[in-house]
Amino acid sequence: MFSQAEMCFLAEYAKTMAPVAKALNVLQGDVKVSMGHHLPTIAVLISKLENVRLSLKYCQLLVDALLGGVEKRFGEMMSDPELIAAAILQPMFKTTWTTDDVLQRGLGYIKEHLPSYDEPPLQPNDSSSTSDEDDFFSGLKHTHTQETTKQLDTYLACTSEGMDIFTPCPAVARLSLKLNTGLPASAACERLFSTAGLLFTPRRGRIHSQNLENQLLLKLNKAFFDFRKTATHR
Repeated sequence: MFSQAEMCFLAEYAKTMAPVAKALNVLQGDVKVSMGHHLPTIAVLISKLENVRLSLKYCQLLVDALLGGVEKRFGEMMSDPELIAAAILQPMFKTTWTTDDVLQRGLGYIKEHLPSYDEPPLQPNDSSSTSDEDDFFSGLKHTHTQETTKQLDTYLACTSEGMDIFTPCPAVARLSLKLNTGLPASAACERLFSTAGLLFTPRRGRIHSQNLENQLLLKLNKAFFDFRKTATHR
């Protein structure tokens, strides 16, 4: 039987580690995650840990250790203009996740690296219809439909969080695509091996490789199958 103090400690431990676990799930995700998720996730984690520390009795030292570890590992990244710009150009976050001083670094980076003109859409490569005259006047097609700084203001003022927010802001869209690369992670591969380990038990030591592969595919894709309907048809 646990004592009352031990129960309180376990409750505080779970409360402290909950935001850490959620932050790890975000950063190790393989769907809808990009470089722009990095700094906002760390910033929210720090804020949650600082808020939860005020109500703790037993796990304050644990929070201090976690905050110290986050600062040691990610402190320099939190002031990186390129990473800040990537977060700003993520429609989900924009300028709501940090302080004005940090945002100014990212906005300065964005204004410095925005394309100076709007590139025309790609056209099919048809050399037969191209003439020297068309090539000579092709530069006129790079029209300044909207100043890039105004495009940035339009993007920041929009309340939408979908990718359609970039439609009136092609220059901002191109820079966002350049900065918001996918985060490299081995989480999907680790889940695959973990599931395979659950299937390949000592009692199944002589299972055929093809049978193991079929069971693994069924296990990982069970959300796409309706086994009850299959059993009914049989």
